[in-house]
Formats: sequence, structure tokens, C-alpha cells
Amino acid sequence: MAQWYKIYHHLSLLFLLFFAYRQIKVVILFSKFFSSSDPRNSEPTENEVIVESTLAQYHSEAFPKGVINCCQHLTIKESKKDIVVKGEIGFPCQTELDELSHQLTKAINKQVVIDLTLLVMPIKKHDIADVKNIIAVASGKGGVGKSTTAVNLAVALQAEGARVGILDADIYGPSIPLMLGVKNEKPMSEDGKSMIPVNGLGVEAMSIGFLVPDSDAAVWRGPMASRAFDQLLNETRWSELDYLIVDMPPGTGDIQLTLSQKVPVCGAVIVTTPQDIALADANKGIAMFDKVNVPILGLIENMSYHICDNCGHQSFLFGEQGGVDAAKAHNVPLLGQLPLSLAVRENADQGLSQVIENSTGQIAQQYLKIARNLAGQLFLTKDKRSPDTPDILIKEV
Repeated sequence: MAQWYKIYHHLSLLFLLFFAYRQIKVVILFSKFFSSSDPRNSEPTENEVIVESTLAQYHSEAFPKGVINCCQHLTIKESKKDIVVKGEIGFPCQTELDELSHQLTKAINKQVVIDLTLLVMPIKKHDIADVKNIIAVASGKGGVGKSTTAVNLAVALQAEGARVGILDADIYGPSIPLMLGVKNEKPMSEDGKSMIPVNGLGVEAMSIGFLVPDSDAAVWRGPMASRAFDQLLNETRWSELDYLIVDMPPGTGDIQLTLSQKVPVCGAVIVTTPQDIALADANKGIAMFDKVNVPILGLIENMSYHICDNCGHQSFLFGEQGGVDAAKAHNVPLLGQLPLSLAVRENADQGLSQVIENSTGQIAQQYLKIARNLAGQLFLTKDKRSPDTPDILIKEV
């Protein structure tokens, strides 16, 4: 009996061992299956390597050192369906990323999605709540299309993925309400102390034109205008803006200098035409910002040429390459050259924007390119995450 019990015991033990072996084998098989489905646990695929190499070698005006050098926490993951690029980027450039994604999709013959989270960091410390970076748009003289450029630039930055506001600093001749199509709007106040900005074309806006009639704004004295602007700047409740565009009054007089000193600007953009007299005044504008230690992010040449509606011929009505020469002389980037366009003027009068009305058109693409170049220039020259920022190594001795 004891012998049969021993045999039974050994058979039971063998059965349990066999069952346990089968269970372990199943677990091993499942673990291998799940681990192999995650490409991060294996070597990069051929397509992942191609995408990474392309992003590193791709160069443009917005990406002079490649896309990868402007990104943080970048991952590239291929699945059966597509290849997804994720990470963070420090300036708005969504339309260029979309085009790059399209070109990669065609080259690899598989869907490539570039999904980068925009994370704009403040460049300069200031006390204006919920505004990261303030950019001044200025001109040495009137009539060069500064306000029209400022509005379309703000809309273009918004189209590239940023949260944007525009502040009309032209106390004497405010035009932003008309150009945004919100001329008859009034800012609201919930506490009687601060104002909620008006929204036009997707952009938050504040202007003296919302508060007083046009005829009254033109007769204010300098100190009165300066105090009014100070209130507009500091008593507006902006809603977490990446960029606040300040449309400066034309000229380089006392009011312009005072505003330049009061506003915590991280950079300025100069708008000019190719005409010699406009370029002379643009040089004065650059000199003014140099005196108050505001860096020039670039120069925009407006009304560079006229395109014939019938034949497409370009005519240089106000001279040629003047903005290019001025940018070279001052060692600042030429952010872009915009044509003299009837459509832009008509849109401005009607409170519309070419960036929205004809987003695939040549002029809209020019504004988008300028917006990317401007934001990219600010990132590359001022942001500590920029590839141009030197690494500082501190050693204990």
C-alpha cells in the first residue's frame, strides 16, 4: 500500500510540474508577444531612422539648424498604421510642420504625423499678467502699412498655433478695431478695475479706439496719451497669451521713445518700404530701439513689388532691394517681403485678413512665413532652450 502511495505521489508531482511548465510557457509566449509589439524596446525601424535623419537635416529660415535641434523630449514611434513624431517645440510653426509631414508621407509611402506640443516660454521678466512675450511692430514713418502688417502678423501667428493678442499703441490714430472688424465693439469689465479684451479674427485686442470716438483720440497731448496707453497695457485682462503684438505709433519722437521704455518688449520688428525716404526713417527706428536696449528681431519690407492681375508681371514701384540692403547694413534678419496688393487693402478696410480669407494664396503664405521666421528668430536668439544657447558647465575645484 505504501508503495502504491509513493507511485501515486510521484505521478501527481510530475503532473503538477508539467502543468506549471505549460503555464510558464504560456506566460513567456504572451510576454514576448507584448514586448515585441512595442518598438521602443527594440532597435529603431528603418522608417524611424529615415524620419529622424530628415528632421535633423531639414533646414529653412525658421529652422536654420534642423527641426530636431529646436525640439525637446522628441520620440518617433512607428506602428502598423503610421509613424508619429511627438515632443515639444518652442515657437509656432504648424503650417511648416504640416508640409514637412506631407513630404515625408510621400517619400516613405506611409502616413507620418508630426504632433509637437507648442510650449512658448517668456523671454523677459515683467509684471503684465498672462502675457509671455511682447513684440513691438514699429516704423520710422507713417504710410508704410505698419498696422496692416501688425494685424496680419498677429493672425498668422495664431494660425501657426500660438495664442496671440494685439495692443493698439497708436493713441492718436487707432486703426486696429477697424482692421479686426470690431470697430463698434466695447470691452467689458467684471470688476470695474480691469477690461476684458475684444476678440477679432481670433485675436484678442485692446485699443483706445474701443473707448473714445476717433475725433477725440487725435487731439490728446503727449503726457495724456502716455497715461492712456499705460492703462490699456496694465489694466487689460489678457488670457494666457504666447505673444502680445504692440502696434506702435509711427515715427521716432518723444511719445514713441516713452512707450518703448515703458513696455517690457522682448524684441521689435521694423516695417518699411523699399523707398529711400522710408528706409532712412527705418534706420532711425532701429537706432531708437538700440538706445532703449530692445533687440531688433528683423525687418519686413512691405509694398516690395506689385503683381499685375492680368499677366503676373512684377513691378518695383517704390524701388528694389532697399529692405534687403538695410537689413544687411544693420546685421538684422530680413523676415520677408510683401507685395503691394489691392486685396490686402480691401480686406483691411472690411475687417478681414488674407491669412484667413485666402489661406493657400501667395500673400497668406508670405505672412505665415514671416510669422514663423519672427517667432523662430526670437526663440533662437533669446530662449535658453535654443541650439544657439551655449551650454555652461560648472565644475568644482
